[in-house]
Amino acid sequence: MIPVPLLVFVMGAWCAVYLADTLLKSSVTHRIRYESWLASRGLMLSPFHLRWQTTMFNRLFAYCARINPRAQYLWFNSGLVFGIIAMVGSVVLLAKTLQQTLAQMTTDNPRMGSQQTLQVVIPGVNLPTSQLAYFFSALMLSGVIHELGHAVAALREQVRVNGFGMFVFVVYPGAFVDLFTTHLNIISPTQQLRIFCAGVWHNFVLCVAALAFLFLLPIFLFPVYSTGGGAMVTEVVQGAAADGPRGLSVGDIVTGLEDCAVRGVEDWSSCLSHISHTPQTGYCVPSTSLQPSWAHGRAFKRLDGTMDCCSNNSLTDLCFSYMKPQSKSSREREYACMPVRKMVTGTQVCRVDDNCATAHSTAASICVTPSLENQTRFIRVTHPPNTHMLFVGYPPHLQYAVSLTNFIPRFGFLHLDLPVFLETFCKYVVSLSGALAVVNSVPCFALDGQWMLNALLEATLVTVVTDRQKRELIGFFLLLAGSALLAANVALGLWMVTAR
Repeated sequence: MIPVPLLVFVMGAWCAVYLADTLLKSSVTHRIRYESWLASRGLMLSPFHLRWQTTMFNRLFAYCARINPRAQYLWFNSGLVFGIIAMVGSVVLLAKTLQQTLAQMTTDNPRMGSQQTLQVVIPGVNLPTSQLAYFFSALMLSGVIHELGHAVAALREQVRVNGFGMFVFVVYPGAFVDLFTTHLNIISPTQQLRIFCAGVWHNFVLCVAALAFLFLLPIFLFPVYSTGGGAMVTEVVQGAAADGPRGLSVGDIVTGLEDCAVRGVEDWSSCLSHISHTPQTGYCVPSTSLQPSWAHGRAFKRLDGTMDCCSNNSLTDLCFSYMKPQSKSSREREYACMPVRKMVTGTQVCRVDDNCATAHSTAASICVTPSLENQTRFIRVTHPPNTHMLFVGYPPHLQYAVSLTNFIPRFGFLHLDLPVFLETFCKYVVSLSGALAVVNSVPCFALDGQWMLNALLEATLVTVVTDRQKRELIGFFLLLAGSALLAANVALGLWMVTAR
């Protein structure tokens, strides 16, 4: 559901800007001066749309277009090939995404939403407000690189660039280049394709570059940050189960979850997933510890059918179940309410009693297992040199309560957030630049895909379909189909994000 305060703020800001613009343009004394000020700065304002255009970057574009012409010829030809492949691939991807969205609408499985390749992003709804700076910065960078590709390709094909600009539509930033239409119309379809495909090609290259930087980040930061020694805590949600005197703190290094070693954030996630989908582990304790004085409780069933034996609501005791040593053949289970930290500190994990039989142990041990509600788990979190953090709850809650990083500072003065910033920004660049490459490749009205398709049809069908009107009719129906496919994805995506 769309947050009302955010919607009110955005609508109020745009209404105030548009009202001021209307008043100034209708003023007899200020209209001429105001319109001259807008024109001198290349500004244009319309409802929910602010646009700025300049010619200050034209020399930079011209300089880039003159660098190594032979290499650029190969470069933009590679972009032409990629653009044609991307146009077909984007249609396949959108069709698959639409199928996944329709399947998600008919099921209550929450995991299907995370399996979608493309998702509609709405700030404040499915994008946390804490991530807005990353989102808009990466989106603007992707848009500028996209338009840089168009501008350089156009100058190489002797098409004049009138200017470069940026805009804000509602809350989404973007960029554009203004090309001289007469020059664009008189060049060959192949030359047009190089220009039209250059944007998505540069988005793809930026996506690959950011992905490579992300994978090589541990090498780049190796002199000042180490990896592979655990996952360092960067944030703990206040009031969450992991918070507190015996919980996790910023700067702690997590090295294990039960018997699952944690060498980084990926291990942390995989260990929690493994613990969620496997039965609760037990702990080897000496059988002499299980004495009547240890508050053997009278077991009773919970509402979900599981057993409990602690009725004192103690925060330090937990109900454990184990096989009675005298009746292993009948598999009769006994229950005992025992102090949890004393029972599990320094003990090995087990599944059955046989796991506790060791050659060097003289005392007989048995395997005791926490008796918990369905899907609830007892987890020992290892973060030396501190004692174990003991967590009882749903494992995904622990994952959402703690933010971690793979990078551990080698020196005390280094900031924990630098690797997190670089990682997060690169991930947003990969996602948004890749998404721009896909969406702009779709044969859809008003997108690059429209001009890519028209130029491709002119380059390939001119000898097969000699009538230009028939070629335009074929292009129109293909564009209509592509536009309908993209519109269906956007409409259903918006509905999934805001209505569910």
